[in-house]
Amino acid sequence: MNAGTPAISLEKVRATAGDALAVAYESARVSLEKLGLGGQRAAVYLVLDRSGSMRPYYEDGTVQHLAEQALALSANLDDDGVVPVVFFSTDVHGVADVSLADHRGRVAALHASYGHMGRTNYHLAMRAVIDHHAASGGSDPAFVIFQTDGGPTSRSAAERLLCEASRLPIFWQFVGFGKPDHKQFAFLRKLDELPVPARRVVDNAGFVPAGTDPRSLSDRDLYDRLMAEFPDWLASARAAGIIR
Repeated sequence: MNAGTPAISLEKVRATAGDALAVAYESARVSLEKLGLGGQRAAVYLVLDRSGSMRPYYEDGTVQHLAEQALALSANLDDDGVVPVVFFSTDVHGVADVSLADHRGRVAALHASYGHMGRTNYHLAMRAVIDHHAASGGSDPAFVIFQTDGGPTSRSAAERLLCEASRLPIFWQFVGFGKPDHKQFAFLRKLDELPVPARRVVDNAGFVPAGTDPRSLSDRDLYDRLMAEFPDWLASARAAGIIR
C-alpha cells in the first residue's frame, strides 16, 4: 500500500493520454478512495467478448469506451500504464496491450484484425489471463474486468475454472452488456454466488449488469460498481494466504 497515492500521477495521465482519460482517472481515484483502496496496487486486465452478438457494441464505440475506462482505472492501480486485453469468442483471438500512449482507436483496430466472430467460451479467456499473470512475475494481485453479453457455451468448464482459480491472486469482475434481466445472465449471477468454502476458497468474482447502453453509466457509477466487492476479496485473500 502506498499511502493513498495513485500509481501514476494525474499530470502524467493528462500529458500522455489526454484530458478525457484524465477525467475518468479522477473518477476512478474518488471511487477507490471511498472504498478504502487509495494506494492499492493491482494489475488490471480487460477481457472482451467477440461473439457475433457483440458486433454492434464494437461498431458504435462502446467497447472502446470500456477499454478507456479500464485504462483510467489501471493508472490508479498499476504504474506501467498498460492494460492487457484478451479478446475471445469460441477461442482466444489474441492478447494485446492498450496503453496510455496508444489507446485511441486501439480496440477497433485490434477487433478488425481478428476476423471471424464466434461463440462464447469463458474458460479459454480465463486461462489466458491466468497464464499471462503468472508469466508476468508480478507480486500484485490482478483485477479482471470480464465483459460479455451472454452465458458461455461450456458452463461447466467456466464454473470449474473459476473455483480452481479461487486459490490464485486474481479477482474476476464480470460485466454484462444487455438487458439486466437477460436470462443468459443467470449464469453470471450463479458464478457470483457460488458457495464458500464448499466450492471456492474465497469469493473471487462479482457481476455488474451494465445495461443495453453501457456508455450511459457515468464513470463514477461504473467504478463504484466495479470495485464494490474487491475490498472484501482482498481481505479474504490475505486471510487465506493467497496474497500478502
